[in-house]
Amino acid sequence: MLQRENSRILLLAFCIIFSLFCCNQARHSHSDKSPKPGNEDNHNATSYFDVRTFGAIGDGLTDDTEAFKMAWDTACQSESAVKVLYVPSGFSFFIQSTIFTGPCRGHLVVKVDGYVMPPDGPESWPMNISRRQWLVFYRVNVMSLEGGGLIDGRGEKWWDLPCKPHKGPHGTTLPGRCDSPVAIRFFMSSNLTVKGVRIKNSPLYHFRFDGCINVHIESIHITAPALSPNTDGIHMENTKDVRIYNSVISNGDDCVSIGPGCFDVDIKNISCGPGHGISIGSLGKHNSRACVRNIRVRESVIKASDNGVRIKTWQGGSGSVFQVIFSNIEMESVRNPIIIDQFYCITGDCTNKSSAVFVSDVEYTNIKGSYDVRSPPIRFACSDSVPCTNIALSDIELLPAQGDTVLHPFCWNAYGDSQTPTIPPVTCLRDGLPKSLLHNDLDRC
Repeated sequence: MLQRENSRILLLAFCIIFSLFCCNQARHSHSDKSPKPGNEDNHNATSYFDVRTFGAIGDGLTDDTEAFKMAWDTACQSESAVKVLYVPSGFSFFIQSTIFTGPCRGHLVVKVDGYVMPPDGPESWPMNISRRQWLVFYRVNVMSLEGGGLIDGRGEKWWDLPCKPHKGPHGTTLPGRCDSPVAIRFFMSSNLTVKGVRIKNSPLYHFRFDGCINVHIESIHITAPALSPNTDGIHMENTKDVRIYNSVISNGDDCVSIGPGCFDVDIKNISCGPGHGISIGSLGKHNSRACVRNIRVRESVIKASDNGVRIKTWQGGSGSVFQVIFSNIEMESVRNPIIIDQFYCITGDCTNKSSAVFVSDVEYTNIKGSYDVRSPPIRFACSDSVPCTNIALSDIELLPAQGDTVLHPFCWNAYGDSQTPTIPPVTCLRDGLPKSLLHNDLDRC
């Protein structure tokens, strides 16, 4: 009996030891399959591609362009579900004008924790490389740009070119080459996320989206001096399904500019200014056709800016802007808080024309704050031949930033109504619809 009991005890001990051995082996096996830098074998893991492993130096002097290209190409073709092209902190990476081309497999994340910069001004820009753009992402599907580093466009020397408007006498330009690069451009790409990025001092636009679908911009920070020319924060054309949330933009032009071919744009909780405000346009330049629809700007602050919320079109264009809502916006010392300008012209020799981009169904709700008394707080300057229609105002309260003089709103060929009392009162809008449009099938695209 005792011998049988000892056998049972030995068997039980053997089973316990064998189980512990198996668990330990399984644990080691699982550890071996965890994501590692450059690991391409695990299709369900995240793979990391540090630009330094591809030859980037990060001393701020060495040209790291080829290293970034190699890291991109390798990550792009990796079989992993998520690939991270990593730009580490503590390093300064110098990159020439470059196009990062897709399509890529899976989700590619460009994580910028370091400092990234282009050549320092026009004289340092190679003559055989495009001067119109710096970092371009072309035909990319499912990509994120994120990180806590800094992208520095080094635009100061570009802003001082003789051709820039502020360099010539009385705002005129002087002869000379004038092309300047956009800092970051997404072209014909989709499912894009830009999150947490800091970028400053672009020579031209900081971000530009052309022909893109499904763009989500969140918690970014854009800065440039108030007098830096054409440094739009975010510019888009022919792009749809855009969300811009919780961001700070301070620059020398529009915080956000929405160009032709843009649909379904939602802008929320933006701190904008100084700059030129949030704009739809300009549209219709060189007699072109422009279509913009379903734009919403809400819960935002615009301060110390030339404009607040603006729609600007050139004479001679065609197409339409409609279904636009500006709501819950605070203005702080803004020169033109609410403006529609269908006589937009920066060349000084524009003439009145018989066609224009049709502007209709524009709603302004709960817009309050202060304005610079150099201009009327509300200005609707609409085309002689194609009036603005269905303008709706409610809960508007705009007071002069200094003094007691309240300027009257200005309206020209604008139709709509104030749905609640406004400050100042808007009595210049026309009722109903113009006779010229009642039997005219306008190009509402």
